[in-house]
Amino acid sequence: MPPVPSVHSPALRTPRSSIRSLPAAVVVVVLAVVATAAAVVVADLLRGAAPPSPAEAATGAVLLAAGVLHHEIALGVDRLRRRTPGVHHVDLNSVWTFAVAILLPPVAASAVVVGLYLYLHLRTRRPLRAPVHRHVYSTATIVLAVHAAAAVIALPGFGRLGSFALPVAVAAGLLAYTAVNTGLVLGVVALAGPGVRVLRVPGTGHEMALELATLCLGALAAGMLASSTPFVLLLVIPPILVLHRTMPLRDLEEQADTDAKTGLLNAAGWHTRAGRALDAVARERGTAGLLVLDLDMFKTVNDRHGHLAGDEVLGAIARTLRAEVRGHDLVGRFGGEEFVVLLPRLSGSADHAEVRRIADRIRRRVGEVRVEVSGPHGPRTIEAVTVSVGGAVFPHDGDGLTALVETADSALYAAKRAGRDTVRTGAHGFGPRGPRRPRS
Repeated sequence: MPPVPSVHSPALRTPRSSIRSLPAAVVVVVLAVVATAAAVVVADLLRGAAPPSPAEAATGAVLLAAGVLHHEIALGVDRLRRRTPGVHHVDLNSVWTFAVAILLPPVAASAVVVGLYLYLHLRTRRPLRAPVHRHVYSTATIVLAVHAAAAVIALPGFGRLGSFALPVAVAAGLLAYTAVNTGLVLGVVALAGPGVRVLRVPGTGHEMALELATLCLGALAAGMLASSTPFVLLLVIPPILVLHRTMPLRDLEEQADTDAKTGLLNAAGWHTRAGRALDAVARERGTAGLLVLDLDMFKTVNDRHGHLAGDEVLGAIARTLRAEVRGHDLVGRFGGEEFVVLLPRLSGSADHAEVRRIADRIRRRVGEVRVEVSGPHGPRTIEAVTVSVGGAVFPHDGDGLTALVETADSALYAAKRAGRDTVRTGAHGFGPRGPRRPRS
């Protein structure tokens, strides 16, 4: 199932909750998709679709058995990944479900999909008490994706391509499968409400490549099964198991670089990625900007509203920062109420004026943040949070990340001394400083 984002993302991720806890728009979409999948299967039956031939029934049974064998071997790893919070799960079942779409008529293909996902629910998700609506929705999206792929592959126009007909048809079916499944998942996430980013998911490029690789393996599995004995599918299982076992390592690496309160990069993760990005800018003889941001008088927010409310404000500020920069810009939390942003690959003529413009736009947006928090005396609104920003430009203010951070940090102190809620860029001649002291 396409991973950008998956049905295990926040839109449907309400552990041990019922569908009634979801936003109304999400409930409507979930019910509509499930009803559509059921209607499509019923329509196939009412049209008098021929029952599967013995050969097709055997093919479906072999693919179902291969999927079950794959998951029985990888059961421990799969349960571990599903227990891990914050993991954007990639469903490797597409190896088998796409093969089903290629080889079987729609009714038989739907039966195999439902059988495989019912097994998965009983063996993997039910023991973890995952919400049933999440699993049903996932199954419905796969049924619709399989129907779309089968319909595209069966189009008569491919016959005019001669020897290229089959690979082109399979490639078109692969795109249809991905488009339908991804579109349905993106739709439900987009309706989930504020705070859920549809197109900005950690690891998205890697996970999409992984999903496409599993679909390609599914096409190869279908080809091998159609031209050889069922035992040839055993050759597909080892590479799938390797993918299964390497995915938790990447998840752990991602979590190690992520700040738990904001979802941004933590200090160590930001330094690592920013160093690489700045090296790339240097090789290209390009320009980059760096911003260090510190919320003004944030201690008063914690003192007045409590640390839990303060954490909600930090999360809102993090989302604001992420929304105000480009997709490839690196946003991190240094700790406390301090954030940092690397702006690689600015325009060739970028200077302090451009960095100040970006920083000032962010400063204004932070000042517009409103956060609703609950308390013993009812809901309250936290507003009028301000931020001071220091900026630096590469290579003008330093030829490395450390020098650039020091310059931006110095500029931040200048912004604080200028009265807070303002922006300063470039060196301000403060000279070397001692240990970092708390800011306000």
